[in-house]
Amino acid sequence: MSVREKDNPDLFRRIQEQNLLRQYDLLSNCIEIGLSKGKGIDAFDKYTLWALNYAAVSNIAEFGGRYREEPVYVGNHIPPHFEKVPHLMDLFFSFIHENWTVDELGEHPTALAAYALWRLNWIHPFVEGNGRTARAACYYLICLKQGKLLTGNKIVPERIREDRQPYYDALKAADRAWDAGHIDVSVMANYLEGLLLGQLTEK
Repeated sequence: MSVREKDNPDLFRRIQEQNLLRQYDLLSNCIEIGLSKGKGIDAFDKYTLWALNYAAVSNIAEFGGRYREEPVYVGNHIPPHFEKVPHLMDLFFSFIHENWTVDELGEHPTALAAYALWRLNWIHPFVEGNGRTARAACYYLICLKQGKLLTGNKIVPERIREDRQPYYDALKAADRAWDAGHIDVSVMANYLEGLLLGQLTEK
């Protein structure tokens, strides 16, 4: 059962906001489980993402919590063919796990989270809720890297939603690097670092 935005925009927006609250509750649980395993990055897997996506799109989209089996289009970006999604996601998780302690992206504290945020948006593995799921995954990695569930009245994903243009600019910068044949998420990492600083210092 779901409601479409064009049929009832007010109800759609209300459910979407409620979903985000439920997703954050679930995300907090996931972070605590990961931390209980000693920064257990192994707790970050496709089942975690499926659950976070389902929470984000419940009652507003069909097929929540499952990889897409159809093409999607995002502005000027054409995500990979849906048949490639499972393999690309396996590579995504492998990259995260392999770079958890020895980071090919450098020593930047938000580099791995920046990679996850960009790469999930690039793959676009779900029919709906990709951005919300990518931002949740990004925050999961930030917290695990910091070794705790971080405090603050307004967390990083909320700050991204408030001012999206720098976020879009950072995604495009990473896309250009990928098109040139290498991975460079430094723009995104610097952007996230500023948002994280704001979360931790603002009352």
